[in-house]
Amino acid sequence: MPTAARADSRLTYDDFLLFPDDGRRHEIIDGEHYVTPSPNLRHQRLVGRLHLSIGNCLATHPGAGQVFLAPLDVVLSYHDVVEPDLLFVAGDQSAIMTDKNIQGPPALVIEVFSKSTRKKDAQTKRRLFERTGVREYWLVDPELDLVQVLRASASGKLVRVEELSAEDDATLTTPLLPEWQLSMRTLFTDPA
Repeated sequence: MPTAARADSRLTYDDFLLFPDDGRRHEIIDGEHYVTPSPNLRHQRLVGRLHLSIGNCLATHPGAGQVFLAPLDVVLSYHDVVEPDLLFVAGDQSAIMTDKNIQGPPALVIEVFSKSTRKKDAQTKRRLFERTGVREYWLVDPELDLVQVLRASASGKLVRVEELSAEDDATLTTPLLPEWQLSMRTLFTDPA
């Protein structure tokens, strides 16, 4: 006797739209719900510095693309909806921007680690972004004052191409924004 097909119990974008607006970050990755508490001050300083620096570059290169801060829904599939700390949509990707959200992989995704997100950002989201075609992924570590830069290889795999630290006074650059650069000391130096 044939058995009935089991219904897909993974959460969807429709479920995502029903989540409460409670000040926490809700995401769905492969149909699983992840909730992250509000970030701390250092996290927000780092996100703010990156946003301001990239935004200033884009102000003089308006066709290069647009940078966005969380919260902004990035719908990668019906079962994958994330809200990265920062994302950059390149000029050749304007079709993925809608009034409500981003519908597809941004060129660049940036996540700042927190204790509660480190593993998810480094492993789960990395696999998701690799699978969906993100071109570059930066992992910012506020505990170690460093940035890991992962870039898509010819096969689409996100490969670590750099690890930049404030201690070495390294400079962060990207081929996505050829004229942009940011000193790691500038990024990680907190106000006195």
